[in-house]
Amino acid sequence: MTLSTQKTIETEADYENALARITNLMDAAPDTPESGELDRLATLVEAYEDQRYPIGLLNSTT
Repeated sequence: MTLSTQKTIETEADYENALARITNLMDAAPDTPESGELDRLATLVEAYEDQRYPIGLLNSTT
């Protein structure tokens, strides 16, 4: 996955590819195209995880 091919993460394969690309971009210097790509991918991954793996509110009985 590269900057020009980023899109909404719709499948588990898309998700795995995005995570792999994030791993490769973790050492990107600030204010570079790579750091921008890292930020965008992180946002896409977060949106996918929120939809696919929601964490519900805890019910407290205390």
